[in-house]
Amino acid sequence: MFADLLSRLTAPSPRQLPDADARLALTALLVRVARSDGTYDASERDRIGRIAAERYALTPEAAADLRTRAETLEAQAPDTVRFTRAIKDAVPLEQRIGVIEALWSVVLADGQRDSGEDALLRLVASLLGLTDQESNAARLRVAGD
Repeated sequence: MFADLLSRLTAPSPRQLPDADARLALTALLVRVARSDGTYDASERDRIGRIAAERYALTPEAAADLRTRAETLEAQAPDTVRFTRAIKDAVPLEQRIGVIEALWSVVLADGQRDSGEDALLRLVASLLGLTDQESNAARLRVAGD
């Protein structure tokens, strides 16, 4: 299952993903961002589960299952650029701000920001077709500033 999804995500011209695959890919991107600072703690896992539950109207158990599958997919996904571009193709522009807000929410879940996380979010925002200003505004909304 993961090998097929990964081959579609990393194809030179990825097709739009079915909804279930797009959910898994987006959740895996949340995991990748959470792991980008070298730690992946309970607060980040909990935040990803809550985001998945709210975004996709899942029970806590179904959200935890999605997060677990996303952790496996993220560990196997080699290329953040193509991975994110596939998400861009799956998520309409007007909903990508919500994606970047979710990503910032995960980054801020452990109470610390690191330069690696900032750099990854900057790259991901750009790949999603969002500006640095839109990403920063999303971060401020999430942080409550």
